[in-house]
Amino acid sequence: GQEASVFAITDGTHYVTLAPAQDHKRVGDGDTGKNTGGMGAYAPAPLVTPSVLDAVRALVIEPMLRGLREEGTPFVGCLYCGIMVDDQGRPSVVEFNARFGDPETQAVLAVLEADVAALFASAARGSLNESTISNVALGYACNVVLASQGYPDAYEKGAVITGIDDAEADPYVTVFFAGTGQRGNDLITTGGRVLGVTARGTTLEEAVRRSYAACEKISYSTKMYRTDIAARAHS
Repeated sequence: GQEASVFAITDGTHYVTLAPAQDHKRVGDGDTGKNTGGMGAYAPAPLVTPSVLDAVRALVIEPMLRGLREEGTPFVGCLYCGIMVDDQGRPSVVEFNARFGDPETQAVLAVLEADVAALFASAARGSLNESTISNVALGYACNVVLASQGYPDAYEKGAVITGIDDAEADPYVTVFFAGTGQRGNDLITTGGRVLGVTARGTTLEEAVRRSYAACEKISYSTKMYRTDIAARAHS
């Protein structure tokens, strides 16, 4: 099967599922090389069809929330469900986290039509109502991580980064900072995963194209990234 990530925002009783995502853990194209913190993601993931998402709700999210309530420890916040979907569309749990995921969140929130602050506030107040959320997924988003050559092993730091303003000249592109720092007037690399280049589109193909076009506009001497983010959507 394939892995996917489903995020549920919950007030302990009610919940809203956000756009399901798939990330890319391996450092190299074709899912080769070592595991990383994530080299890119896209949402919504076609792997998680409406019927698969219904199964995740019924078999994973609702039993988990109900069990926590029955134990007297209701969970309020973001429940990260890492799932494996088999060839018959049946989900199995890989892991739970009480947080968002990186880099999936950059793609998931990019397609969130609802007011994210209001959504979180209603969950915190215990007044979340799924019927009040008109549409949690608007279009598609692709996030490509720009990393440092050598990552996830040893890598050089201090490379000067340019081109971010050019990349963000496209109104559908947002560049998220990760392993970056300031040296004088220069933006420099300080980590293995340096930037997250996220683009939105009315189709997944459009989002992927915009993201990679933006990646080409950003330069630093140790730049490295995967060229096949979202390829699984067509496999």
